[in-house]
Amino acid sequence: MKSKRHTPEQVIRKLAEGDRMLNEGATVAEIARNFAVTETTWYRWKNQYGGMKANDAKKPKELEKENSRPRTIVADLNLDVAMLKEIASGSF
Repeated sequence: MKSKRHTPEQVIRKLAEGDRMLNEGATVAEIARNFAVTETTWYRWKNQYGGMKANDAKKPKELEKENSRPRTIVADLNLDVAMLKEIASGSF
């Protein structure tokens, strides 16, 4: 699997700089070349991170961590219930 080269914070900073360059008359090809990415990557970044600020990029990661704990608890409880049902049925 290919590792990511840029963090979301870096991408957002590069998008802001790229937008500034676009306003100054640069083309998307020049901007992509300047950041050593493809034009496709530039447009994907714009779709994914366009309009975000650097601290906004951290929120999805924090929410994902916050949501993983209840999921783990529910999974553990489901296993406990399944074990208790098996023991109660006497098929153990």
